[in-house]
Amino acid sequence: MPLFLAIGEPMVELSHDAGDLWRLGYAGDVLNTAWYARALLPQAWEVGVFTRLGPDPFSPRMTAFMADNGLSTRFISRDPARSIGLYSIELHEGERSFAYWRGQSAARGLADDAQALVAAIAAADVVHFSGITLAILPPEARLRLIDAVGGARARGALTAFDPNIRPRLWESADAMRAALAAAAGAASVALPSFDDEAAWFGDADLAACAARWRASGAGEVVVKNGGGPIHVSGKDGDAQIGVDRVAPLDSTGAGDAFNGGYIAARLAGRPPEDAARAGHALSLQVIGQPGALVPMDRLTSAAPH
Repeated sequence: MPLFLAIGEPMVELSHDAGDLWRLGYAGDVLNTAWYARALLPQAWEVGVFTRLGPDPFSPRMTAFMADNGLSTRFISRDPARSIGLYSIELHEGERSFAYWRGQSAARGLADDAQALVAAIAAADVVHFSGITLAILPPEARLRLIDAVGGARARGALTAFDPNIRPRLWESADAMRAALAAAAGAASVALPSFDDEAAWFGDADLAACAARWRASGAGEVVVKNGGGPIHVSGKDGDAQIGVDRVAPLDSTGAGDAFNGGYIAARLAGRPPEDAARAGHALSLQVIGQPGALVPMDRLTSAAPH
């Protein structure tokens, strides 16, 4: 059974409902991508999340939620002292405002067991990780993870990286830039978002962003653009794909869904341009409903198994 392994931090999600009411859910960037990959990949694939949870009441609920929706939980370890992270979302005209409680997150220790990390990555056919994954880890653990993913790329696995820039999670801007550049060398597919990249790296346009990522070692680069044109760069050259821009009801998880749709389409043999269109179509489903995760039954009924 081929394995899609997403490495990172699933979290409890509190989304504002009405008045003083809040809705509890589960999400997190790599979990979101794994969710959409699970919906779109054939059932012969195992799709799992490599992470660390705690002894708190919400960690087993997270594990049950994942298992109930077809995600493998065999790569989840337990921290006896730390708990699951939590974040809240409030919306303003479809755009998100976040608050986080993640300093105590058990996922910060997900790379502490080097043997388990390397073994899981060695077993994977696809490895997906993000800038958030790197940001929550101590510096030595970041390097351990990047080296292990780079090894997977060298043996022919598809290794996908979304920089998902969150400056407040990093100890410094220089540390962030250095880690993202190092991750590029481990990524056969990089999935940056233009607005964030331009703000922190000074990219003049989509093509410049893609070129910088490729110069840093990434194989194939897909520059997402907040609903605007998507730029794809790879061994067969560059292409810019025009897409319809739609006002979001809730933009939470749109980029993560794009990642899942893009990777699933590439694994199905579709060329990068078609895969980008598939990712965009999936993200349109996500922004038309509240929360990061479209219910699995709505997605699997349309999945091309």
